[in-house]
This record gives sequence, C-alpha cells and structure tokens, in this order.
Amino acid sequence: MNATLPLERHADQVSRWPATGRHILAHHDEETIVVYQAYRPSIGRWAAEHGQLGGPEFSYSRMSWVKPNFLWMMYRSGWGTKPDQEATLALRVRRTFFDGLLAAAVESAFQPGTHASPEAWKDALARSEVRLQWDPDHDPRGAPQERRAVQLGLHGGTLAEFGRSELLEVLDLSAVVAEQRAHLEANRLDLLETPVERVYLPRDERLRARLLG
Repeated sequence: MNATLPLERHADQVSRWPATGRHILAHHDEETIVVYQAYRPSIGRWAAEHGQLGGPEFSYSRMSWVKPNFLWMMYRSGWGTKPDQEATLALRVRRTFFDGLLAAAVESAFQPGTHASPEAWKDALARSEVRLQWDPDHDPRGAPQERRAVQLGLHGGTLAEFGRSELLEVLDLSAVVAEQRAHLEANRLDLLETPVERVYLPRDERLRARLLG
C-alpha cells in the first residue's frame, strides 16, 4: 500500500525521547508495532502490492535486518538514496510476535553479562534464528547519539514467518521519505516530520530487564 503513518514534527518528538541508554523507539499501539526495511524499488513495489515480502528478486535464504526506529533506517539508507535501498517499507506485526523475536534474539557479539562464556554464546548463536545489535541512534543528519537503538537480524523459518504469515500490513513510505529528505536538504529542520514513535516496552518484565537493564 502507498499509504503512510501518522507524522509529527521531529523537533517535538526528540524533546520527549530519552537522550541516553538502550531504548526501543517505535510506532506502536496496544496490539501492533511497526518495523522498517529498505529495498530496491522493484522489491518494495512487489511487497506493497502483495502485502508480504517476496517476488523474483527477494531472497529468503539470507539474513534480513529490521529496525523499529525510523531515523536509524534513514541513516542506513541515506534517506532512500543508497543503491538498492530507495524503497522504504513500514512493516506492521503483532506485538506478541515482535516480543517473541526479542526473547529469541542472541547478541551478534559476545556479552559477558549475558552469557557465561564465549562458547556458551556461540552455542546460543548457532541455535537462534534472530540476531540482536544495539547501535548508536542517529539524528536526522546522521550524527551518532548517546541513545542506543536496536536492530534485529532474521533468517530461516523466522524470516519466512515475518515476511509472510506474521506480516499484517506493508506500507511504502518512499514518497514520505523523499518529501522529508527535501526539508533536510533545504536545511529546514523545523519542517521535518517523522513517524510518531514512543519508547516501546516488551510486556514481559524479565525480558525488559534482560534487554534494557
């Protein structure tokens, strides 16, 4: 679908966001959450038309990374200007499924506080189809922030579930990205709008404590 998400001035949103620490910023409601991916236009069009990921150019055999934070996606795709990342997709899934991804996720690098040993981490990594990374969040111009943003790498059956049976809605935000990129290029940050995002908290307290501290 060539629709959009509710937008709000970035300056208003950033004033409410935490400045430091690990946080999942996302567009979400009581039942669903939106994550972002960027693809070449042909893959993006197919996904928007069919309501799922697929088509002759999409591969389910590779790991695919999803990001719940819009500005992290804009940093990664160069606001839709990098080759094969011109189409920005907003992908809506149930919170229960997303929380399941978080629960199954294993950090891409060994974390002494999470796993008893590098060997234990490698074993967990081999058994999981979900990777987790905390990276610096970025402002609209790409400057790294003190706040950390999450991204999840999916492969195998988990990626197939995400891209097919668990995907509730596919929105092509490419036109929105182009419009907002124009404000950025004109140095009119006062006009820049981004999808409404709030801090997302998994409902399971133990999962929150493990991920967010």
